[in-house]
Amino acid sequence: MDVNSDITGFHAEPGFHHEARYEIKVHFDGADQETVTYRFSFGVPEASGRQPLRLHTLTGSDAREDSAEGVLVLEGRAGETATAAGVRAWAARPGSLLRRPGLARRRQRRRGGKHRGGPDLLESSGRTELLRRDHGGSDRPRSPSWPRRVAARARTGVWCATKLATDAGGWRQINRAGNPMMWPIFWPDDTDFSDPASTRHPSEDVAAFGGTIADRVAKVVAATGTSADPAGYGRTVAGQLLPDVLPYVIGTPASFGFATRNGRTRADNAPEAMMSLVTNMAVPSGLTPATTEAQRTDQFPSRTGVSTRGRGTDCRPPSPFARPLASTHVTY
Repeated sequence: MDVNSDITGFHAEPGFHHEARYEIKVHFDGADQETVTYRFSFGVPEASGRQPLRLHTLTGSDAREDSAEGVLVLEGRAGETATAAGVRAWAARPGSLLRRPGLARRRQRRRGGKHRGGPDLLESSGRTELLRRDHGGSDRPRSPSWPRRVAARARTGVWCATKLATDAGGWRQINRAGNPMMWPIFWPDDTDFSDPASTRHPSEDVAAFGGTIADRVAKVVAATGTSADPAGYGRTVAGQLLPDVLPYVIGTPASFGFATRNGRTRADNAPEAMMSLVTNMAVPSGLTPATTEAQRTDQFPSRTGVSTRGRGTDCRPPSPFARPLASTHVTY
């Protein structure tokens, strides 16, 4: 889950918002509602600049309730790997995950020497929250803190939400994300976070936006001539992307590409895969897994494999509601 991306330059402020919640939500077996929520919260930065963090788990109906407190799983500090009862979590600025020498200069040349504002899909670097568990086999001993016994091959859908405390004492969802690249493709002008999609629950996606996505994709493939049935292709794409949760089958190799969308690894070129899907034609970027090979390690939280941290490729500008905090996406 990437937040507060530095693609906005001086607009990005350090640290996490101490009056916000950063939640990772998990659906099982195609359910409309989440069964597990991992809720990160942060304290006011210490004199050293480090921030205390807390991770709560909420299960069952509590996973969908802002008023539920959940179970405190661990406490730690941003910038350090926190561990407790078989759980590992990490939250901090990860550094420049996809920034490579020459990319900015090449873009400036393509833009006539000017670096325009707005999302730069290949140079963003967010502050990342990550929770990783080793699910293993269904017969493996587990910590009592694990909220649900998860069998191998269980189908999950994952999304994340950023929520801000309100003056009335409640919580307001101000941003969310599931599949990568949804906002740059379908809401590219929503720089002020005013689109209702930011506050929706995924269970509302098909009714609220399914027809719109289908129509937009149909117009694109009709213009390019890449489908004999543009309307049918548009409906197919909308059905694959909505509800906007990232699918993953526990215990299987993660891959976000042309053949399958099953979780995502840091080596996957999600922008290329998504653009090719919605246009029904190859949209090569020239970036291969070797592009970020030097930045991938076997150490947590940069571990490759089933559960990995995102690359910040589809971050949005910061929220106008408070300190910038809400440019989010999640990859598993």
